[in-house]
Amino acid sequence: MDVNAAVAAAAAIAGLLTGVIAMLAFRWSERDLKRPTRTSLRPDGNAALPPGVDTVLSVLSSSAVVLDESDSVVKASSAAYALGLVRGGRLAVEPMLNMARDTRRDGEIRQGELDLPRRGTGRGDTLAVSARVAPLGSRLVLLLVEDLTEARRIEAVRRDFVANVSHELKTPTGALSLLSEAVMDASDDPEAVERFAGRMQIEATRLTNLVQELIDLSRVQNDDPLEDAEPVKVEVLVAEAIDRCRQQAGSKQITMASGGTEGLTVWGNRGQLVGALGNLVENAVNYSPARTRVGIAARRTAGPGGELIEIAVTDQGIGISEKDRERVFERFYRVDPARSRATGGTGLGLAIVKHVAASHGGEVTVWSSEGQGSTFTLRLPESGAVRERTTGGLLIVNGVNGVGDAGEKDKPPFETDSYDPFPAPEALP
Repeated sequence: MDVNAAVAAAAAIAGLLTGVIAMLAFRWSERDLKRPTRTSLRPDGNAALPPGVDTVLSVLSSSAVVLDESDSVVKASSAAYALGLVRGGRLAVEPMLNMARDTRRDGEIRQGELDLPRRGTGRGDTLAVSARVAPLGSRLVLLLVEDLTEARRIEAVRRDFVANVSHELKTPTGALSLLSEAVMDASDDPEAVERFAGRMQIEATRLTNLVQELIDLSRVQNDDPLEDAEPVKVEVLVAEAIDRCRQQAGSKQITMASGGTEGLTVWGNRGQLVGALGNLVENAVNYSPARTRVGIAARRTAGPGGELIEIAVTDQGIGISEKDRERVFERFYRVDPARSRATGGTGLGLAIVKHVAASHGGEVTVWSSEGQGSTFTLRLPESGAVRERTTGGLLIVNGVNGVGDAGEKDKPPFETDSYDPFPAPEALP
């Protein structure tokens, strides 16, 4: 009986101790939950942020980072991680970290522009960013970062464009001024007057062409080609492009041949398409030696989003080097500046072709081999398929847009057993 009593007493004491320990553990856990921890200050917890700040930061287009008094990241947007600003819970950009420390010390808002290395390219590219640091409450600092890389690129393109236009306009206008003075000084020499007047006519034509191409480039960049879109037969486009260059080709005894255009139709602005194809044919004539041939061929081919019409313009000219192929569609870029001046070229023709192709949901590509010639291929969606994919004036394209890759360097487009880029006249329809 005494043994049973002792066992019962021991069990009661053990139960009491277990209850006391459980109560103490519960109280301890409650106190820990109420205490702010380092974990709660990480990007996955925003307990340290003032009310509403997290919501505001989530809708900002800027990359946002919030730092605490020990420079640890309290909150960071996904864009901040994408730019490489935050790594391992710390701000990884030293100049920004120094700005944050200075702002925490004196409460002053700071702003500056920085160039950061671009992650993952391995090419030494930089990101241009604008950083703004401001105090957020008594302990936190807010860092907002804007990516200025694209804005700087556009600004550089604009500056180059203005500089190039100024230079191109200055050359013929300056020549006209000098030639007019020469005509006045040679008023008593009819032969000299005639010679200078001829030069004035050439420079005036060059100036007119440049202004017109600037207008055309501005129009194709700003206008919606589908507003005046219509089915356009490829054979009509090719015929008009050939007629546009017939006189130039005849003076150099260049034969122009076309084939494969029957029954093909594209959907778009007829004037823009004629101008784009005409630019390709005109370049082929200008850069071809005398007594050679220029071929224009077309075919239907399957694309990612439907049928495509390919129109290839092939010449037997000087060809284009690999480094020039990468830039040949840039405004005012000339493969051979001396030849361009001799032919009156402005360097805008291929830029216009690029924009016309892109606005019609297509692309333009180039194949070339130095000393053997070049083939420029204009790819456009076929007429019937385009109208089905057109919604509210917006063309839903085939997943291709802009300038195509100048790849396939070892063979020109259309190279099959049955395709001849220079068909004999008797083989043409």
